[in-house]
Amino acid sequence: MNKAIATKTIVLIIVALIAIGVVVFTLTVPIIPPAPTPSPSPSPTPPPTSPSPSPTPSPTPTPSPSPSPSPSPTPKGIVLRVITRHPYDILDVAKERFLKSELAKKYNIVDIKWLPIDPSQWIDTIRALATKPGREVDVAWGGGPTLFDMLIMEGLLVPITSEEVMKVLPDIPKEISGSSMMRVDKEGNILWIAAAIASFGFTINKQRLADYGLPTPNAWKDLASPDFAITLPTPSVGVADATKSTSNTRMYEIIVQAYGWVEGWKIITLMGANARIYDESGLVRDAAIRGDVAVGITIDFYGYTAQLQNPEQCEYRLPMDGTIVNGDPIALVYSSKHPEAAQAFIAWVLSPEGQTIWMHPNINRMPVNPKVFETPEGQERPDLKRAYDETLKAAVIKFSDELALSYEEALRWFFYATITRPHGKLQEVWKELALAYLTGKITEEQLNNLIDDLANPEKLKFKDPETGEELVFSEEVAKRINTKIIKDVNYRNALLNEWMVSAEERYENVLNELKALIGG
Repeated sequence: MNKAIATKTIVLIIVALIAIGVVVFTLTVPIIPPAPTPSPSPSPTPPPTSPSPSPTPSPTPTPSPSPSPSPSPTPKGIVLRVITRHPYDILDVAKERFLKSELAKKYNIVDIKWLPIDPSQWIDTIRALATKPGREVDVAWGGGPTLFDMLIMEGLLVPITSEEVMKVLPDIPKEISGSSMMRVDKEGNILWIAAAIASFGFTINKQRLADYGLPTPNAWKDLASPDFAITLPTPSVGVADATKSTSNTRMYEIIVQAYGWVEGWKIITLMGANARIYDESGLVRDAAIRGDVAVGITIDFYGYTAQLQNPEQCEYRLPMDGTIVNGDPIALVYSSKHPEAAQAFIAWVLSPEGQTIWMHPNINRMPVNPKVFETPEGQERPDLKRAYDETLKAAVIKFSDELALSYEEALRWFFYATITRPHGKLQEVWKELALAYLTGKITEEQLNNLIDDLANPEKLKFKDPETGEELVFSEEVAKRINTKIIKDVNYRNALLNEWMVSAEERYENVLNELKALIGG
């Protein structure tokens, strides 16, 4: 019995010792967790796209560019960033067609980000984005020769050298109607090439002219006539503010170079007095199509679009007192991180394939490469071929891009300060002058004297904000202050204030002169 109990006791002790050993082993050996099941890492989310800059004119534009909304590219493809003055009816067609092209595939270009920036902000925008990795501008496209010549002056364009562009270059005329289709530096480097051509004139609405009893205009000076003031305060003419439209700026430069500085500004001022002033050149076109105005000054392709949309009433006319044929450039920007891909896009735009975008019925632009008329799209547009041939025969003036560039910013902001901002007062005074003349209360000589006081730029006195010197807005002064306006925003703002105050004062003085003549 005792022996059995002793045996059981020994067994229990052994079991207890084994249990204790297991516990100790478990506590001293580290536990290695099982490896987690791998899962795919989330794709990186691109930063949100901020809205495009507001088109509202401001004496102090703040360049805060952002890309236009578009699908996110694949990480391995190239995204081109293009600063442009073209509207989205052009950009949408160009993007869709280019991304399907063999050149886009060859250079692995998967997307284009458009930067539709106001011309006054281009220089600052390009420089600002050059410091932001992934947002550098690759290509500049559209906006006219003087804007691109300004980029050259600022060192923002680099030579176009790629084989893709050189293949198509022989098809591009070096000159059309006396205007250069490319800009070449002293070393023979090509800095920009025209991607389209344009003439400048006006689009009439025949029904609205008839409703108002107005004559059909044939010249720029007709739009400054007292006849077109009879509808005021309802304007019969449509124009765009010079600070908001490069094409309308070009038309004002044509007038100044055709008539001379003083007479040209008189025409521009009275045209503005007869007009509703729009923020965009496309709105001028739309107003002519609808009949909101009887005539609007337009670039040619806006006129052709108006003719297509309202063929019974709208007609584009080239002014008999002169126009020019411009090349509208495309160029490689110095900040591009993908210069070969960027030049592939330039080559495509210049090729017959790329030039077919101008044949689109919502675009209607004059191509720079005449071979586009041999394509199926070109053969469907005999109307554009006729317009192209007529453009080559247009009555062109001798026009200097260099001269226009020398005072362009001064011209644009003088227009804004003396016509756009005090527009109500200018229109009120001009209406009284025109009615007094048309009703025989003043003679033509008296009218011309009053117009000289109202619109002669060399009679508008102002103080230079920097020196305090009293000046008048002569061509030489415009050239002298042009660079300061570009470089110094504070100087420009102070100058605008000087001009606006002086303009208001002289409009009031002319009204008082008229009252002294006719009594009242």
